[in-house]
Amino acid sequence: MRLTLRCRLTLSFGLGLLVVTSVLAFATWNLASGSMLRQREASASRQAEVNVRLVERSLSSPALGELLTGLVTGPDSSILLLSPHGLVRAGREVEPSQLPAGLVRHPPGTERVTVDGLPMLAVARPVAGDAVYVELVGLQQLERTFAVLSAVLIAGTIGSALLGAALGSWASKRALRPLAELSCAAGRIAGGDLHARLPDQDDPDLAALAAKFNSTAHALEQRALRDARFASDVSHELRSPLTTMVNAGAVLRRRREHLPGTAGTALELLTSEVDRFARMVVDLLEISRADQTDDCEPEELDLGALVRNVVATRWSAVPVEAGPVRVLGDRRRLDRVLANLLENAERHAGGAISVALSRHGSRARIEVEDDGPGVPEALRDQVFERFARGRPGSRGDDSGSGLGLALVREHVHRHHGRVWVEDRFPRGARFVVELPALTKS
Repeated sequence: MRLTLRCRLTLSFGLGLLVVTSVLAFATWNLASGSMLRQREASASRQAEVNVRLVERSLSSPALGELLTGLVTGPDSSILLLSPHGLVRAGREVEPSQLPAGLVRHPPGTERVTVDGLPMLAVARPVAGDAVYVELVGLQQLERTFAVLSAVLIAGTIGSALLGAALGSWASKRALRPLAELSCAAGRIAGGDLHARLPDQDDPDLAALAAKFNSTAHALEQRALRDARFASDVSHELRSPLTTMVNAGAVLRRRREHLPGTAGTALELLTSEVDRFARMVVDLLEISRADQTDDCEPEELDLGALVRNVVATRWSAVPVEAGPVRVLGDRRRLDRVLANLLENAERHAGGAISVALSRHGSRARIEVEDDGPGVPEALRDQVFERFARGRPGSRGDDSGSGLGLALVREHVHRHHGRVWVEDRFPRGARFVVELPALTKS
């Protein structure tokens, strides 16, 4: 899975600082540790040179052992004098076999050795009379200094990487904030909120982008309003002649028995198309009103009572299960949602067989079920589009305007809800509307 741009920026900052501080820490470690070790070796070598001169003056003296004891610098230090006449040592007990053979046979020399698990610095110097002076100096304090230095450098490297990641996250958040605002505004426009705009930007580069986006959104809003006004004006102009045509059709329908044969058939076709045209005009007026006007102030509604009242107007035979669920909404729009679903079931599936209202957590759910042929899965999104009536013969008749379910989706979205259709067992369809419910029902 590809990481987001913000994650990549955060990782880039963190890894960048990690690499830089690792290089600096490695260089600091090498320089500091090498310098301290060289200083320690130089100091031990100078001290050994001084001690060798003192030992050479006292080789034949019986106080040689006391002299060596006085030259020992610490409890972990040791001095060995190897001569053809024997071994003389002082300080920590160290056997000559524990020392590097080359260092003892070919002085002078300096080596780091480990004796009894302790790090030491061995300095060997030749002494007159074929003797060898070996001084062992403990490096425990220097090793502890190295450990502290390495811990500090490692902690600093890790801390700088975390600081880099935090800095990258903060910088990417600020840098990507205009993109997040642009995405949010574009999403609101795609969802139908044509009033969405980007806020004014102080940055000159971003200000041009915001101005261009806002001007495009304004032009889109104006075009949508013009289209809605056109549909509204046309629908209003058509209402008067349609009313006359519907009334005339009703008069002619009452005299159907006097128009036998082809004339009667033509009359039935004419009146059915006029009725369909009238329903389409009503739906167009509803859609144009929804496109042109903002939402009214929502009121607290008893959704159960609203469902029972709508069903009782024309579909009293349909069983209803509706408990007390309260929502915030527009009563007229919610009435139209349920009425359109019931009309859709009546037109395409022989009528609804049940209407149920229930509460699921923080959502109120209305379910309208029918016993018709169902809706094919490929058409379940398409049926909510404007002027979409599906394939001929796929679900009941084709006498609808193709706007009823589009209005349902429009009104449900304005209530911050959602609507979908699913299969009903063993046959039929179930149209489901979910709306935000109030906490107290």
